[in-house]
Amino acid sequence: MADTVLYEVHDGLATITLNRPEAMNALNIATKVALREAVEAAAGDDAVRAVLLTAAGERAFCVGQDLKEHVGLLIQDKETGSRQTMSTVREHYNPVVQALTGMAKPVVAGVNGVAAGAGFGFALAADFRVVADTASFNTSFAGVALTADSGISWTLPRVVGPGRAADLLLFPRSISAQDAYELGIANRVVPAAALASEAAKVARALAEGPTVAYAALKESLAFGLTHSLEEALEKEDELQTRAGSSEDHGIAVQAFVNKEKPKYLGR
Repeated sequence: MADTVLYEVHDGLATITLNRPEAMNALNIATKVALREAVEAAAGDDAVRAVLLTAAGERAFCVGQDLKEHVGLLIQDKETGSRQTMSTVREHYNPVVQALTGMAKPVVAGVNGVAAGAGFGFALAADFRVVADTASFNTSFAGVALTADSGISWTLPRVVGPGRAADLLLFPRSISAQDAYELGIANRVVPAAALASEAAKVARALAEGPTVAYAALKESLAFGLTHSLEEALEKEDELQTRAGSSEDHGIAVQAFVNKEKPKYLGR
């Protein structure tokens, strides 16, 4: 894994850190490959019970595609008649978003600065966003004559509604942390100096929680958005049976009876 993405697991919490602060954590090929590998590793590791996706530096969470590299690749495509440059959506962005949204454990994004383009998309793919008060969001795509990618056509309307999503995509602009909170993009806004500790605190609480129940909640929310009430009720029945059979449910009930704080095992 390239050092442009740092990956560590400690006591059930996987922390993935975009590590190109000098380039505002822009996504060159090496970073995209490393990010995909890190997210997929976290998704597939049963020892990981929650994920924190964050970034190094103070200026940016991720400004999306590294346009300096992108320009050179476009020139190569023109010279060779290839279309390899835009294959990054299929090869990198899509797997990252699918792993973030589909993994059976909660994902927290700690947004420390600008989140633009695919950086915005990756933040939206998380289940919970802790945002520095100095951070901002920008769809960016139309500003460089591109359409939405990194799952943003799916996630953004679900967070802000289709009308506001169209506005933000057609007229890309910087959205402040406070505006993001009011739109529902940010779940929590904290002082920039406290971002790292607060994001880690939220992620740590989730890593110590009932993992099976969290996985079921993620699945039920995604299912309910695209199915009828009757189908959603059937899915709730299925998932509640699964959660009710977990060891953590038994631990929670016994702790309640004993008036104790439950210590979950994540299974």
